[in-house]
Amino acid sequence: MTQARIGIIGGSGVYEIEGLSDAEWRTVETPWGPASDALLTGRLNGIDMVFLPRHGRGHVHSPTSVPYRANIDALKQLGVTDVISVSACGSFRENMAPGDFVIVDQFIDRTFAREKSFFGEGCVAHVSVAHPTCARLGQACGEAARAVGVTVHDAGTYLAMEGPQFSSLAESRVYRDSWGCDVIGMTNMPEAKLAREAELCYASVAMITDYDSWHPDHGAVDVTRIIEILTGNAARARALVARLPDLLGDRPAPCPHGCDHALDNAIITAPDKRDPAMVARLSTVAGRVL
Repeated sequence: MTQARIGIIGGSGVYEIEGLSDAEWRTVETPWGPASDALLTGRLNGIDMVFLPRHGRGHVHSPTSVPYRANIDALKQLGVTDVISVSACGSFRENMAPGDFVIVDQFIDRTFAREKSFFGEGCVAHVSVAHPTCARLGQACGEAARAVGVTVHDAGTYLAMEGPQFSSLAESRVYRDSWGCDVIGMTNMPEAKLAREAELCYASVAMITDYDSWHPDHGAVDVTRIIEILTGNAARARALVARLPDLLGDRPAPCPHGCDHALDNAIITAPDKRDPAMVARLSTVAGRVL
């Protein structure tokens, strides 16, 4: 066992972690540009924590403009081993109600205007995202949610849309009825894919704010109502995070699900054909295999 360093990516309404000792906001330079904001480092219950507000403090980044590659690179630079993503979402299921949390275990990626990989021309790699989240982290998040009184669903498929607009009624019905999705959001992709490329364990806690537009009794998404629920969810998300050091402080090495060895046999480009500049950019996320 080794000691974890837990990274929290906070979504809408979650812009800080309370109770950190030795708290310090740190700016991290990355080859992919600046992260969404400075990163808050400190210790919680004796465990190193790193917090990154996904949209920046004050919510300055749209889902499309979030610098996902820089965010993941910055977390890994600071030694993060386990990443917990917290984000708002809509629900396609009657039993997954506003105020509930869902521990996402699958994604359908419908984003189209974002850089989705650290790799590319000069160094090509293909990682598996058949199981895109870490079951160990997901189980801990579910346990923490129940401990603070949240109704939590232990699995769910997340439809990642580009946004920033919400779904049309026709889209909502397709995602729910034809595709079998459970929740919808705008930020977990390509974040989860990039975490896998960076060999970081990753779990997603989706906090339900609404029923999207499919529900006949709720109609179109009401932003005012979303904000009300978001405020309550954010408080419970902070309580959930406070439980994580006790659950995740000691981590198995290697990860039993292979997250921290995702790049084994993934890089396809021959060593003598790799672009040195690209290899240099990849030093943080893929240095173990390069």
